Amino acid sequence: MKHITLGGLEVSRIGLGAMTMAGTYTSEGELDRSESIATISRALELGVTHIDTAEIYGPFLSEEIVGEAIKGRRDEVKIATKFGLYSHAGRQPSVDSSPANIRAAVEGSLRRLGTDHIDLYYQHRVDRNTPIEDTAGAISELVAEGKVLHFGLSEASPETIRRAHAVHPVSALQTEYSLWTRDVEAEILPLLRELGIGFVPYSPLGHGLLTGQIRSVADFADDDWRTTNPRFTGENFERNLRIVDEVRAIGEESGATPAQTALAWILTRGDDIAPIPGTRRVSRVEENTAADAIVLTESQIARLDALEPA
Repeated sequence: MKHITLGGLEVSRIGLGAMTMAGTYTSEGELDRSESIATISRALELGVTHIDTAEIYGPFLSEEIVGEAIKGRRDEVKIATKFGLYSHAGRQPSVDSSPANIRAAVEGSLRRLGTDHIDLYYQHRVDRNTPIEDTAGAISELVAEGKVLHFGLSEASPETIRRAHAVHPVSALQTEYSLWTRDVEAEILPLLRELGIGFVPYSPLGHGLLTGQIRSVADFADDDWRTTNPRFTGENFERNLRIVDEVRAIGEESGATPAQTALAWILTRGDDIAPIPGTRRVSRVEENTAADAIVLTESQIARLDALEPA
């Protein structure tokens, strides 16, 4: 597996997102903790060194699973986790990036992950009630104490990124990016490159659509949030399936699956980009990591670039 650098942090250029291990897209009765642990173990065997989680996933369950899976293998992996969508004062999901809440959050994450430091610590969403300078200052203190090595932001605007970076260097931004979500190309990516900040695309497979496995809303459980997402309903869904069909056609030319083709395209976007496709299944992590070896031709890249947005 090739490696890239996110603002000074070296990681495999394909990582593993652990959100689904806590139940996203899945009813609680279908979760299998041992399967998730096996998936993380297999990812490490395949050269993945970048595992992404968050305290809100569960809450807390995803971090617990990651901690159990990497026990005895901590030196093989860079752990990224997130704070700010859980209020420890109120003990409930709530946007809170106050310095006091960050202090409570980091201690819980360190305990669940079974480690004395977090490699990459993200503000999960911007807290409009706390100046970003205060949040960045709190992270700077944690870095000085050795509990956090690198600071990250998620879904932040250009202005917020600049303000945070002026207080403490931001190593990575995590935001959705895929063949059907390309908003970041206009302002965000140029800014990140100006400041030397790495980019971590989440949902690089379009919330599952770009795997080619979803052809109907009937493929979703009744409580799946995608059943009410405009991109997955009505005429929009039918139109978006045409994106998948073109991705599939291009992949077949290279002997690649739609998922591998979509990931290979992201990898052509720069050597400072490290997508984190999420899965809780061994077969999927094997498929996703194999995208590292897929080489798209200039013509294929041009065809993918030309796809209409979702």
